[in-house]
This record gives sequence, structure tokens and C-alpha cells, in this order.
Amino acid sequence: MEKIKIQIAKDLLKIKAVFFRPEEPFTWASGIKSPVYCDNRLTLTAPEVRNDVENGLAEVVRRFYPEAEVLMGTSTAGIAHAAIVGHIMGLPMGYVRSGSKDHGRQNRIEGRLEAGQKVVVIEDLISTGGSCIDVVEALREAGAEVLGVASIFTYGMQKGLDRMAAANVKNISLTDFDTIAQVAAEENYIKAEDIDRLLKFRANPSDESWIK
Repeated sequence: MEKIKIQIAKDLLKIKAVFFRPEEPFTWASGIKSPVYCDNRLTLTAPEVRNDVENGLAEVVRRFYPEAEVLMGTSTAGIAHAAIVGHIMGLPMGYVRSGSKDHGRQNRIEGRLEAGQKVVVIEDLISTGGSCIDVVEALREAGAEVLGVASIFTYGMQKGLDRMAAANVKNISLTDFDTIAQVAAEENYIKAEDIDRLLKFRANPSDESWIK
């Protein structure tokens, strides 16, 4: 997995799906100042990177969740990835809405899902883990056996790790914040001295002392 981590890190940096700007922090919806911006939807419009990502996710499912019977994407960012990986692996896929529809059959889970089926959730990004856990709980309530999550990128924030562990949700990511920060320094996207600042942000996003 280490080789995949580094390759995906290079890919995401190349297309600016992950973009570091420690000198001019981004502001998240929560108000937190962040030195990094992540938009993995950009992988869909970069065929070579998309190929690395989807084959990487398929490899994660094969290696860590060999009993998988169904892939379920998170809405909306995980849907396309679940569809492509499902095609690669010959597995059925569906997706889980953020909430039930207010019309028709009022589904929250789209696609056929039978009670007892072994499911892997496909997610693009994990930060604090809340939305991913919500999807897993919806699938469990529907009778699925959720084997875990396969995601493109994780911040590795302690809050997210703790929440996922408490909810008994396993996650395997193609790459992570620490790897991307290291690769970014090696390839001159950021200065080497910025790494410590970035890792300080990752350790506690609410602590803004990393900002110069």
C-alpha cells in the first residue's frame, strides 16, 4: 500500500485535487482555518489519475474486503467512484442519500440491497468521519453487513479516528494527509519547513497556532 499511497499523493497534487496554501489559509464552513483544500471530484476529469484512483480502490476492496458483495457510494462525491469500481470488479453498486427523498418511494438507499449482504462503502474524503458514519449506520439499519470503507484520502484527524473507532467502522484510504504533505515538500509544492506546521494543523485543526 505504501507505493499506492505515494502515487495517489502525486496524482492528487498534480491536478490540484489537494492544494496546499499555508501562507493564505482557506476557511472551512465550520470557520476553521485550513492550510489545505481537497476536491477529489477533479479526479473524474483527469483520466490518468482517475485510472490510478479507481484501480487503487478496487485493490483495496480485493485486499481488505474480499467478501464484498455490494459497493455503496456516499452521496454525492462517492457515487461515481462506486460505479466505476463496481464496473471494474463486476460488483453491483448503489448509493446512500444524505437524507430520504420527500417523494416517490422516499428511498434513502438507492439500488437493490438485500438484508445480510456484505457491503463496502466508497468515500472520497474523510475528515471528522461524521458523514461516513451516518452512511454506515443507514446501511446497518437496512440490514446490511458493512465490512468497512474504502476512501481516496483521509486527513487522519484524531477526532475522526476516534469517532470511526467508536462506531466500529474500518477505513482504508489510498493516501493520507501525512503522505501528501511529505510528497508536496519533496516535489516543491510547499517548503520543507511547512511540514511541521501542516502536521500541527492535522493534529488539532482548532488550534491556529500553526498560522504564522
